[in-house]
Amino acid sequence: MSEQSREAAPEEAVVKVTDLVAGYLPGVNILNGCSIEARPGELIGIIGPNGAGKSTLLKAMFGLVRVHSGTVVVRGKDLTGLKANKLVTQGVGFVPQTNNVFASLTIEENMQMGMFQQPKNFKERFDFVTSLFPELGKRRTQRAGSLSGGERQMVAMGRALMMEPAVLLLDEPSAGLSPVKQDETFLRVHEINRAGVSVIMVEQNARRCLQICDRAYVLDQGKDAYTGTGRELMKDPKVIQLYLGTLADSA
Repeated sequence: MSEQSREAAPEEAVVKVTDLVAGYLPGVNILNGCSIEARPGELIGIIGPNGAGKSTLLKAMFGLVRVHSGTVVVRGKDLTGLKANKLVTQGVGFVPQTNNVFASLTIEENMQMGMFQQPKNFKERFDFVTSLFPELGKRRTQRAGSLSGGERQMVAMGRALMMEPAVLLLDEPSAGLSPVKQDETFLRVHEINRAGVSVIMVEQNARRCLQICDRAYVLDQGKDAYTGTGRELMKDPKVIQLYLGTLADSA
């Protein structure tokens, strides 16, 4: 291989999902051969109509939905079907859409829960998280249950970052938030990505997602129907006709 070819070669994927078939019930599949990948430092968007399998994809990657076939490879290791607690130690973080904080615990205690497998590294990681989200440090003794929806989302993201993930899976981070809070959330996602964490984000606000992501996948009926850069998909006539109009209305 020439020097020029080597320079042009893409970096090895941090996450590579291949032909994933998964579902909640035996014989009933939500994912039907879905394939995606995220390279180092990429922000990947996952969009598609309701029922397309977007959230199921993240849950299957994080060991919360049974995988019937296909593979999930993270940093070269096949982690298909591994339990969530093991995946966290292998560099995978996950922020669910709902019930994503321990409401009765303080912000600091939530961060400690994110580090329960490596408590000795708490101070170092807490300093890192509060450098991204200074508000968490200022309000560390406040109970998470007293926070607004946007603030809870920040706590959930912070907790997921405590174990220094290589990739962060975000399920509908802007759901239920006001337009202003949605913008704040997308800025936080961008800051996390700029800090060196690859991000795979499922998002119903399709246009906003495509505006900030490096690449995106459009899921339909459990498969990746279209892929490209965010800008390419925003201008693709078929994507606009089949998905963006409907998604914008539903968002």
